[in-house]
Amino acid sequence: MATTSDIKNGLCLDLNGKLMSIIEFQHVKPGKGPAFVRTKLREIESGKVLDHTFSAGHKIDVVRIEKRPYQYLYEEDNVGYHFMHTDTFEQVLIPKNMIDQPEYLREGMVCDITFHADEENPLLVDLPMHIEAEVTYTEPGIKGDTATNTLKPATIDTGAEIRVPLFIDTGEKIKVDTRKGEYVERIK
Repeated sequence: MATTSDIKNGLCLDLNGKLMSIIEFQHVKPGKGPAFVRTKLREIESGKVLDHTFSAGHKIDVVRIEKRPYQYLYEEDNVGYHFMHTDTFEQVLIPKNMIDQPEYLREGMVCDITFHADEENPLLVDLPMHIEAEVTYTEPGIKGDTATNTLKPATIDTGAEIRVPLFIDTGEKIKVDTRKGEYVERIK
């Protein structure tokens, strides 16, 4: 069992039955009273960020997690998504609620899946930060109407709907930020 002196960024620990990852920490030694460690934790399953303070020397339960590359294969109706490990070809079924932005998944896309190393169960699926997509439908822009930073709705080839600038037309390739669901740039 580890103590607060072993705390570092990215460390995963079990706190009150929930898996937490340390985002940032600070050792504090006030002039009066005992030392303590102030931390900012992210709950792995829900993504919530919490503040927590540990007294110095407090025992913490460290959990080992691993990120592994998996390739997205297909979606099974009302069940989840099938992924395959890129090296061992082992397949895993991920429930629908474990993926934040499933509308950006495309067959063959490589994603990082975080596993609890001791129990071998998946915890989280990380999509690539940016994807390249083709605009399958958008209203045509009006020539000369680019004085303002106006956006219009567009559907991309994965089926997701995002907002793009007026100069983007159907059939163009764009880069999309999967975390925010926003247009980044046009690809030439």
